Amino acid sequence: MRFCELKEKEVINCKDCQRLGFVADIEFDPCSGRIEAIIVPEQGKIFWCFGSCEEYRIDFCNVVKIGPDIILVDIPPRICKS
Repeated sequence: MRFCELKEKEVINCKDCQRLGFVADIEFDPCSGRIEAIIVPEQGKIFWCFGSCEEYRIDFCNVVKIGPDIILVDIPPRICKS
């Protein structure tokens, strides 16, 4: 699978069925070449690269399944701030 294909997939948390967004970046170990984590900017941040915003750093061991359209992850739900 290529990175451009990974970026087209939506990430969904299995714990609470929340849509987290789309993959924006990956973190990998340069020595082994293994993917360490996927980075997903918080939904609703269109210009996430122009300033600070929240992002999800999801360890690759928490990826449950990579399907044709989505990536299922198993992470604790975020606490919503009101």
